[in-house]
Amino acid sequence: MGYFNMKELGLPENSWQPFEQHYPPSVFPPGQLIYLQGSTATSFYYLKSGRVKVFINSEDGSEKILTVYDAGNLFGEASFFDELPRVSSAITVTRCEIVMIDHHVLVREMAENPEIMLTLMKSLSRTVRMLSDHVDNMAFLQADQRIARYLLSIPVEGEDLVRCTQDEIAAAVSVSRVTASRVLNRFVHSGILKTGYGTIHLLDLKRLKQYANHDSC
Repeated sequence: MGYFNMKELGLPENSWQPFEQHYPPSVFPPGQLIYLQGSTATSFYYLKSGRVKVFINSEDGSEKILTVYDAGNLFGEASFFDELPRVSSAITVTRCEIVMIDHHVLVREMAENPEIMLTLMKSLSRTVRMLSDHVDNMAFLQADQRIARYLLSIPVEGEDLVRCTQDEIAAAVSVSRVTASRVLNRFVHSGILKTGYGTIHLLDLKRLKQYANHDSC
């Protein structure tokens, strides 16, 4: 679970830039819904800049975050290819520039650049692995492990800073906010991290990785 980035896939950072030649990017403000769970997928998307959160809603209205995409990634492609209703929703976290990729664009780009299909398959495989990890984490990992793994998955800014809230952490790892707060407080008291307003400073990456791997700390 966590954040997607192109480096994890081993792909060049400009892998999806050819899609920009067909449609200019659209600008989305923070908090704007891009697509809704259960809707028909007539396109998928290239995130040129910003961050996008992908999540699912249960029948009781609770939200489960699947991942947050950083700039340079595709999203929404799985339902586009299998032609079934979307299993998740997507919303912007920050101001975003997003390029829409429909059937016409995909066919044209594949004709001009056949190698891009292999790159797309690699991206889809990563999506499948992410969903499998979610199932494994919810079934087998304790709350502290899930939270540690989530924190380690977030892109780090200067001085080992990650940006996320306790609500986002709780939703991402399927625990209550009270549980997330309790685990974070334990990490703070152990000197592993320091919390701030919407930020977390990772002070001891070695021990955080030990929690993620369920070693004794």
